[in-house]
Amino acid sequence: MALHPQIATMLDLMAQAGLPGLDQMTLEQARAGMSMTDPNAVPEAVHEIRDLDAGGIPARLYHPSPDVTGLLVYFHGGGWVIGDLDTHDGTCRSLANHSGHAVLSIEYRLAPEHKYPAAVDDCEAATKWAYDNAASLRADPERLAVGGDSAGGNLAAIIATAGIVPLRFELLVYPVTDLRAGHASHTENAEGYFLTSSAMEWFATHYLGDSVGTIEDPKVSPLLASDDVLRTAPPGLVITAQYDPLRDEGEAYASRLNQLGVATSAVRFGGQIHGFFSIPGILDGATARELAGAALRDALA
Repeated sequence: MALHPQIATMLDLMAQAGLPGLDQMTLEQARAGMSMTDPNAVPEAVHEIRDLDAGGIPARLYHPSPDVTGLLVYFHGGGWVIGDLDTHDGTCRSLANHSGHAVLSIEYRLAPEHKYPAAVDDCEAATKWAYDNAASLRADPERLAVGGDSAGGNLAAIIATAGIVPLRFELLVYPVTDLRAGHASHTENAEGYFLTSSAMEWFATHYLGDSVGTIEDPKVSPLLASDDVLRTAPPGLVITAQYDPLRDEGEAYASRLNQLGVATSAVRFGGQIHGFFSIPGILDGATARELAGAALRDALA
């Protein structure tokens, strides 16, 4: 399938503007670029939104109703280097409204200031905190899910098999599952589709650096976890994009879970690029959010 027309136009405009790739930016430039928002955009209304301290980790709760609901603990994308509560505010608002369940967005520590395993440690601690403090969130601790996009999907996959708390579901949106970058989509979609292979190398270098982690570590590349570990994962949904370097590793992760008896749906959005889930103005971005919301609604009912 050809690129979605709106995506093609967006990429053309970015090329005409001569914007440097992430791997050519300073950290400050990359973070400022991801924080840019449309000043004319109207935030989606949610019944309750409040910032809170999740055991020493900044977090933001999105609750769609006054009732007790299930809870999605959400980890934002951004290559473990950029992104925060604000960059994924719209995504979390939408997931709460479409699912009818609360969403707790986690602002884990970023690299390179805090290399691996800081992000994993924060996500583990925040998930445990959410389970222990579910009553204060008007959430049922027995109806808990984890999710995230890109690097956040990587973190969600790792937390889903960590055995910290009982989980009903995992939502992985174009997740990083294999930092060895050896799948065909890394070559097919290496350049020209927003996220590039060189950008992934830039992220990985900042995230791992000289830390204790390596790309072969299952807590860095969850696709490399043992069968016994992956069998402990909850059912899930993996969303991928056709023109994304991460496409094949996300789909390989879903396939492996299914082979091990973990019911996992994999949905590829044709014509789309990495990041489309966060662009509600693109028709398929809205559709993907609706799909994710419906899956969460059913899993946490």
